[in-house]
Amino acid sequence: RRTRKRAVLVVLRPSTRPLCGRLRMMGGRPPTASVCQTDWCDPSVEETAQVNATMIGLDIAKLSFHLDGHIRGVATSQALARQKVLPFFAQLEPSRIAIEACGTAHYWGRELEKLGHSVQLIPARYVKPFVKRNKTDARDATAIRIAASQDDMRFVPVKSEEQQAARALHTAREQLVSMATQSGNALRCQLAEFGIIAGKGKEGLKALVELAETGEDPRMPTMLIAAMRALALIWRTATQQAEVLEREIVTQAKADKLARRLEKIPGIGWLTAHAIIAAAGDGQRFKSARDFAAWIGLTPRTTGTGGKQWTGRITRAGDCGLRRLLVLGASAVLRAMRSRPERCTQWVHGLLSRRPVKVAVVAQAAKTARIVWAVLTSGKDYDPAHADKRRAKAQLVAAV
Repeated sequence: RRTRKRAVLVVLRPSTRPLCGRLRMMGGRPPTASVCQTDWCDPSVEETAQVNATMIGLDIAKLSFHLDGHIRGVATSQALARQKVLPFFAQLEPSRIAIEACGTAHYWGRELEKLGHSVQLIPARYVKPFVKRNKTDARDATAIRIAASQDDMRFVPVKSEEQQAARALHTAREQLVSMATQSGNALRCQLAEFGIIAGKGKEGLKALVELAETGEDPRMPTMLIAAMRALALIWRTATQQAEVLEREIVTQAKADKLARRLEKIPGIGWLTAHAIIAAAGDGQRFKSARDFAAWIGLTPRTTGTGGKQWTGRITRAGDCGLRRLLVLGASAVLRAMRSRPERCTQWVHGLLSRRPVKVAVVAQAAKTARIVWAVLTSGKDYDPAHADKRRAKAQLVAAV
């Protein structure tokens, strides 16, 4: 029994859906298999790009830059030299430009904002999940663009020149202090090999530096004098310049009204107050005091699964220098409270009774960070009795 074959006529109607930018660039022809294998025609990426038509991802470096996005309705992935970046964006209409928050990102953010664009900086750890397979400049730019289009993405505000200059003072001072510490330790250990030692602290080290500069100790070999004089010169120069920068920071902090209010908080000195303003500004971009403490890295890391949740050590995220200043200030506060128990608050007394001292120091630093946020955003001075007033008011309301 034979089966008749039926001819089927298929009528292809033109699609009413507009062609994507990449197909328009190919004249409307479908992509080849090799093109699809390179993820060039990934539909998910296309849909995301069409929704965010004005979003441009920019991968920056020292000399080579790469952008990815839809420009004038055409999907564009283009490499740019450093001298061509600003002229290229100057001819574009105002757009959203996403940049990974890395070195020189704030500079490029300020320059692009001068051209009328809206710049959003994204932390590098939030961009990495969107990088597909092998890392290239083009895929980095695509990942930046896709990450910036997420509804729950967190961005880094572009810092002003004044903020970066203020932070540079702290960075330079920390480097000088580190150089002085390294050269002093090297001087101690090298001379100790020949039986030359000194007392603890700066006074003992100063005596050792003077001995190295004169070279009069008979125990010091002649060929060692030049090396010891070089280390002594590094220590003395780094120490003097660090003191100069510290005086400059204190002078700027005393002239700032907001820094003077922060300095009244226990555990906050002039260096810490200046560093907080340089890093966080007026604190208005943080929704709560806990957000500010979490940004510094003083909140516990949480892990949860199956409806259960555990808390561990602090996250240590954010600015490690600012976190170190807050911890050192909290350590001084607890040391003073332990030496004079009458000054110890009920909260600190209960904390020390059930936790080790170092844990209590970090907890005090986290509390100090919350107080700092309250002072920054409220516009009021620090009130030591504020917590007692709130507690008494709550008790009164509960009693009624």
